Amino acid sequence: MNFLNDYSKFETRRQFFARGKNALGYAALTSLMGRSLDLWASDTAPSMLPHFPPKAKRVIYLHMVGGPSQMDLYDHKPVMGEWYDKDLPESIRMGQRLTTMTSGQKRFPIAPSKYRFKRHGQCGMWVSEVLPWTAKCVDDMAFIRSMHTEAINHEPAICHIQTGNQIQGRPCIGSWVSYGLGSLNENLPTFVVLVAEPTNKEQLQAISGRLWSSGYLSGEHSGVSFRSQGDPILFIANPPGVSSGLRRTQLDGLKRLNEMNFKAVGDPETHTRIQQFEMAFKMQSSVPELTNVKNEPDSTYKLYGEEARKPGTFAYTALLARRLVERGVRFVQIYHNNWDHHANVSGRMPSQCRDVDQPTHGLIHDLKARGMFEDTLIIWGGEFGRTIYSQGGLTKENYGRDHHPRCFTIWMAGAGIKGGTIYGQTDEFSYNIVENPVHVRDFHATLLHLLGIKHDRFTFKYQGLDNKLTGVDAEAQVVKELLA
Repeated sequence: MNFLNDYSKFETRRQFFARGKNALGYAALTSLMGRSLDLWASDTAPSMLPHFPPKAKRVIYLHMVGGPSQMDLYDHKPVMGEWYDKDLPESIRMGQRLTTMTSGQKRFPIAPSKYRFKRHGQCGMWVSEVLPWTAKCVDDMAFIRSMHTEAINHEPAICHIQTGNQIQGRPCIGSWVSYGLGSLNENLPTFVVLVAEPTNKEQLQAISGRLWSSGYLSGEHSGVSFRSQGDPILFIANPPGVSSGLRRTQLDGLKRLNEMNFKAVGDPETHTRIQQFEMAFKMQSSVPELTNVKNEPDSTYKLYGEEARKPGTFAYTALLARRLVERGVRFVQIYHNNWDHHANVSGRMPSQCRDVDQPTHGLIHDLKARGMFEDTLIIWGGEFGRTIYSQGGLTKENYGRDHHPRCFTIWMAGAGIKGGTIYGQTDEFSYNIVENPVHVRDFHATLLHLLGIKHDRFTFKYQGLDNKLTGVDAEAQVVKELLA
C-alpha cells in the first residue's frame, strides 16, 4: 500500500517524535494539498475497502489439485469419436511446448472421452455422466471453458492460479482478501485451509503451506490449516495441569514482553505475533465447537453424503466449510488431490468425481437453505487442463492425458454470478481457445470485483513495485458476462 499508511500504522510514539522533521514536512504537505492527499491515500488503503458494495462477503474455493480433464467432464467434444487413435494434427498443436512426460512420444494419438454426456438445466450445459449431482446445479453456475495459463508444470501452475505469479513467495488469494477486507469474526481466523484426502491416491501432488502463505504481506494474513486427524490445529489444547486462567495470565505477560520489544525495535511482525497468540487463545474454545459435526442432523448427511461423517474426506471438508463461513470465516480454501491423470483415466476419474460430486451439490443447496448462497462465492477448478492426445497406452476404455495449459474449465457459483452462463469456446480438439479467452489474471480480477475490490487499485508496495494479485506486467479484465 502507500508509504504514508504503512509508516503511520506501525510507528511508535517515541519513533514519531524522534523524526519530528518528517512530521513537519507531512503537515506542510497536507496544508498545501488539502483533501487531495486524503483521497490519494485512500485509493489503496485496506481501511477504505471495499471500493464499492460487494456481491460476495465470503469465498469457498474448491481446488482440484493436478488439473481435471476438461474433455472428460465439461467440454464435450463428440467429433473426437471419429478421431480415435489418429494423430493430433500439427496445425492444432502448432509447435506447443510439451512436458518431458510426452515430449519423447513418437505419436500423439487422439483419445476421445469414454464417458457419455448429456445436456442439463435450462442453460443446456453438457456434463459428463461421472458428475450426476453437479449436473443438477448447472443453472446456478457460470462455466468458463476458456481458461488458460502459461505454466505447463504443476508447481508454477498452481502457484500462478493461487497467487497470481508462477514464482513462490507471493501472497495467495485468501491472504490478499484477508489483508484487504479483514475479519468477519473475532474467534476464528479470517482465512482457513482444509486439505481433503482423496479415495484414490495413485498420483498425489505435493501440497504445503507455500500455497497459503501471506508472502510479503503481514504473517497474520496467512491461511490457518486445519488437520483432518487428531486435534484440528496443533497444540490447540492446553497441556495437562494448565488451566484456561493460567494460559490467559501467561499470554498477558507475553504480550507485555512483545510490546516492550516493539517499542525498542519497531518490527511490525511483533504485532502479528501478538495477534496470533490472541487468536490461538480464542480458538481453544471456538474450534472444538466448530469441528463437532456429530450434532448435525441426519438430513445434513443425506445432503452431503455419508462420507461427510468421516474426518478428512472431501464431503467432511465441504460440510466444515459451510460451518466455517456460517461462523464468519471470510475465505475457505479446500484442496482435493490426485487429479493428475497421466494414466488410468478410466479407473481414477470416477473415483475422483464420487469424492466431490454429491458434496459439492450438498454445499450449494445447504448454503441456499441457510440464505447464504446469495453472498457466498463458490469456485471449482484446477491449475490447468489435460491433452486430447493420450499419454502412454491407448484403448477405447482407458488412456492417460498430459498437462495442457492452453484451455481448461472452471466454474463459479453464488454471490453475484449469473447462473446458467456458459462462457468461452474451444476448438473441436479442446486444444485451443476460439472464443472469449480468460486468463488467470482475468479470473482474479473478476473474483476481486465480486468482493467489491477494483483489482488495479488494490496494491501493496514491495521491492519498488505496487504489487497486485493480478500482476504488474499485463492488463487484467473483469469478465462482466459472468456477473448477474
